[in-house]
Formats: sequence, structure tokens, C-alpha cells
Amino acid sequence: MIRDTSAQDTALAPDTRRRKLRLAIGAGAALLAAGIAATLLSGWHAGTQSVNAQRLRIAPVTRGTLVRDAAVNGRVVAAVSPTLYATAASTVTLKVNAGDTVKKGDVLAVLESPDLAGALKREQSSFEELQAEVLRQQLIARKAKLIARRDADQAEIERIAAQRAYERVEAAGIEGVIAKNDFQKAQDTLKSAQIRSKHASEAALLENDDVDLQLKTRLSQLQRQKIALDLARQRVDELTLRSPMDGFIGSLAVANRAVVAANAPLMTLVDLTRLEVELEIPETYVADLGIGMNVEITAGEIKATGKLSALSPEVVRNQVLARVRFSGAQPQGLRQSQRVQARLLIDEKANVLMLPRGPFVEAQGGHYVYVVEDGVARRRPVTLGAMSVAAVEVAGGLKAGEQVVISGTEAFDNAEAVSINP
Repeated sequence: MIRDTSAQDTALAPDTRRRKLRLAIGAGAALLAAGIAATLLSGWHAGTQSVNAQRLRIAPVTRGTLVRDAAVNGRVVAAVSPTLYATAASTVTLKVNAGDTVKKGDVLAVLESPDLAGALKREQSSFEELQAEVLRQQLIARKAKLIARRDADQAEIERIAAQRAYERVEAAGIEGVIAKNDFQKAQDTLKSAQIRSKHASEAALLENDDVDLQLKTRLSQLQRQKIALDLARQRVDELTLRSPMDGFIGSLAVANRAVVAANAPLMTLVDLTRLEVELEIPETYVADLGIGMNVEITAGEIKATGKLSALSPEVVRNQVLARVRFSGAQPQGLRQSQRVQARLLIDEKANVLMLPRGPFVEAQGGHYVYVVEDGVARRRPVTLGAMSVAAVEVAGGLKAGEQVVISGTEAFDNAEAVSINP
């Protein structure tokens, strides 16, 4: 029979030192696990993610004066730059080239228009014809007046003769020499002569008025024709294109000896002694703009100030054109069509809370910011007010001195809290 090994087994006493070591190791592991759990729990409370502080821009909330402004682009333009047009369909003979300096009154181009030249000759002929007609009417008037005056004088002579005959008959009748019938006949003859004399005088006056009126009508026609002649002569004179000011030729719109239609542009003049700035302003600022608003202009190293002098009444491609007139002397060194930057000073708000302007405005839609407290950026609702190029007003939700993340919040992914690593 095979025996077991019970006879070989030896009972050993318990090793308390090893047990204590195992307990110590277990306790250390438990403490380590608790520390790791505490760290993880703290990270969980701080946020689901952490961001390096070097990727962020943090600024304090301050109190001061907010200058509400807008940064826009523009270009230098001539305040006076007229475009000259053809006054009629014609052939153009240019007398200048682009870039030439001209003085007021210099001939720039000559237009050849057979239609206007023919019209001038017709108006001249009609004027001379009416002049002759007026002279003829004056002769007719004098002649008619003489005839009327002659008839009146003849009737007066007949009246006087009848008066004398009546007086002789009357004297003879008193002495009883002449018959009664002869006396009455003499009376009738006198009355008839008196009536003819009176009517002849009145007819002479009417004839004078009639010929005067006819002469006046002819003179009015002559005056009207003179106006038409002057207009035709003026239109022909306008075919010689002269410079309306001192300046230089900016551009030519036609070639020499080209045939153009009426009102076709020919050339542009530029006066560089009077420059302005034309700004392209986004339509979002239109409601805040006003004539006389101050503007700061920068073109390289050139800095100047001006005032808004004109605003376009229409919006083109979401922009409004505005003109700025320089305050004081015009800066030296500006060139036509030179690009410039401008700052519109819209308004000033004193004693307001504000933050430097940054991407946080657009990233959070202007409704939230991340406030840094004890190394943790926490999302907080705010109310923003007026904005300028460099700053934004804080209307509510923040206090002066609080630290706000103004750049880099796009990495926060709209988390409620984000840990910031040094």
C-alpha cells in the first residue's frame, strides 16, 4: 500500500512581517488610486478639456471713454474732374493728348458738324430777310401815316371852306339878298364838311395805330429770329471745345478724327490742386453717418483729418460712397486714385465698461464670454453694446477688473468651463 505525504508535512508558524508588507502595499496603492481619482474628479469638474494659456489672449475689463468708429477703405479723387461731351453728332479733331497741362480757355478739340453749320446759315438768312422786312414796314408805316394825314388835312380844308361859304350866305340872308333854300343848303354843306373832317382825323389816328402795330409785330419777329440766330451761333461756337478750368487731361475717350454721336464723352479734365477722398462704407454704418462727421485719413506716412461732405443716396454692392473734404490745408504728396485708409469717428461714450475687440465677439455671437477665475475659463452670458475698431462696450454681465479671454475661444468648443494650463 502506498502511503501519502502526510508524514512528511511540517506545520509552519504564520509570517506576520510579510502580511504587514502586503497590507502596506495595498494601502499605498489605495492612496495612489484615490489621488488619481481626485485629480480626475478635479479635471472633470474643471471641464472636459484644457487649453494652453499661450494660445489665448486674455484682457481685463476696464472703464473709460469708448470712441465709436469704423475703419473703411477709400481712394484719393479730384474734387473737380469734369467730363466734356460732344454737343452734336460730329467729327472730332483733338488738339491735346492725355496728360497735357491746360489753362482755362485753351482749345482742346474742334468738332465738325455740317448740320449745325447749315442751320446757322439758314438762321442768318432768315434774320437778314426779316431785317429788310422791318425796314419795308417802316416805310409803309410812314407812307400810310402821310396819306391819312393828307386826307385829314384835306377834310379840314373843305370844312373851313364850307364854314366861310356858310358865313357869306348867312350874312346875305340877313340882308334879304339870298333865298332861304340857298341858306339851308349852305348849312348842310358846312355840317357835312365838319363830319368828314372829324372822321378823317379819327381815321388818321386809327391808321397810325394800325401801322405801328404791324411794325411792332415785325420787330418782334425780328427779335425772335435774332434769338434763334444767337442760339445757332452759340451751338456752332460750342463745336470748338475749350477748357473750363486750369488742370490737365486725365483721359481721352475718343481717337483723333473719330465720328461721335451727340452727348458722347470726349475727355476728362482733372484739377489736382483740389483733392478729396472717396470712401466705400458698408451699408451697416449708413444709419450712423451724417454730413460733417470727423474722419481720420491715413495714406502711408501721410496722416490728415477731414469731414464728411457728401453721401451717395444709393447702395451699390452693399456699400455707400461718401466724399471727405480735408480740414485745413491739403496734405502734400497725395496722388490721384491713391488708396487710403480712413477711420470714421461716429460717436463717443464716456465712463463705460469695455474690452479690447477680438474674435470672441464673432465666436460667441456677442452673447457669451469666457471669464478666467483660478485658472479656469468659465462661460458667462453678457450684453455687449457699441463697438469700435479697437474696443467693445460691455453693457452687462461683467465687472471692472475681471479677466476675459478675447482670442482663442474657438478651441473651447462652447464648453461651460475650460482648464487653462500655464
